[in-house]
Amino acid sequence: MDRIAGQKRAGSYLYPQIEPFDQRMMDVGDGHRIYVEQCGHPLGRPVIVLHGGPGGGCSPAMRRYFDPSHYRIILFDQRGCGRSRPHASVEANTTWHLVADIERIREALGIDSLIIFGGSWGATLALLYAEAHPGHVRHLVLRGVFLATRAELAWFYGGGAGAFWPERWQDFTALVPEDERDDMIAAYHRRLFSGDTLIETRFARAWAAWENALASVESHGFGGEAPADYARAFARLENHYFSNGTFLEEDGQILRDLPRLADIPGTIVQGRYDMICPPVSAWKLAQGWPRARLRMIPVAGHALSEAAISEELMRVMDGLRDAQP
Repeated sequence: MDRIAGQKRAGSYLYPQIEPFDQRMMDVGDGHRIYVEQCGHPLGRPVIVLHGGPGGGCSPAMRRYFDPSHYRIILFDQRGCGRSRPHASVEANTTWHLVADIERIREALGIDSLIIFGGSWGATLALLYAEAHPGHVRHLVLRGVFLATRAELAWFYGGGAGAFWPERWQDFTALVPEDERDDMIAAYHRRLFSGDTLIETRFARAWAAWENALASVESHGFGGEAPADYARAFARLENHYFSNGTFLEEDGQILRDLPRLADIPGTIVQGRYDMICPPVSAWKLAQGWPRARLRMIPVAGHALSEAAISEELMRVMDGLRDAQP
């Protein structure tokens, strides 16, 4: 979703395209190798970008939210997606593996503290990393907040969002028998992990289409058909994580552990009409985090690429740049 939906619409707000000065495949153990790149100023203020999904992967557009003369911009594809290998693998692939991977990247690059920039699942992962390693986080910049709760999953996969998009919800649910529709995550899990690549790809594209169709406030309900390899990794990884409650100790763990962020400032950019991650999550987060500032964007949805979202994120990052000594 973060990688595909409507990337061109916000281009006029972004910095010009740049190429990495460093690209590497990092062995993180468990048979996984993850793609890591650095762009911008090699001695600049480090900022790491956490993509959405799980399974969304990074795109070149994500480099463009940061002044390359000031920021050392770090992107990586999380386990199982993008250029990381093995592709679409869910083995040794949990939230805590990803948190550990961020820490490995920080150590390998010799960085003491980071600005973390993440949206949707990337916001989830940013919060969990910060709660686990608060001493290494300088600032959190979050967009489209997902707190990984059962209520949020029930909203999107249990018919809440479907009440606003009944035609697209019908498309999503019609692929499974009626007696399985009370748990769409489980129903899709059976097909996404069937062992039949054709079935997996068909259901992966339907899973991605449901999400992409609702990503933008300007959506007409058609997110396009994702490439097969991308859709399969995206859908399998998302479904794997959601089937396992994103591997958290308990529902509401992120809010429970907010006191660990007491010394970390944060900025939350949230679309008022986000159909995927409703604004109540961003509001709850800001209510429990005194050093966070919530910026509610009046006419915007979920996608990173929406013009109003991109404009505000650019304003935030330029403000952090100008505030740095």
